[in-house]
Amino acid sequence: MGKSASHKAHLFGIGLDNQDGAKRITQAEQFSIIGGSEETHDRMTETLVKTVEDLQRKGRTLEETAPPELADLLKKNSPR
Repeated sequence: MGKSASHKAHLFGIGLDNQDGAKRITQAEQFSIIGGSEETHDRMTETLVKTVEDLQRKGRTLEETAPPELADLLKKNSPR
């Protein structure tokens, strides 16, 4: 996509529905998730793990993925 080699894409999720006071943080090479209730945090983590796995199966990186395609993958991988 014409980006320099030093450009690194990273997905970032923020959950705002935490009411139990727990501090939830999940970090991976290609994404970070902060906050949320246990259920929300788990759903966001599942969505992003599956999305990254899909890209890896296709031999693609986040940097090589157009935003509309990424949005489609995120929607497809979001638990119902």
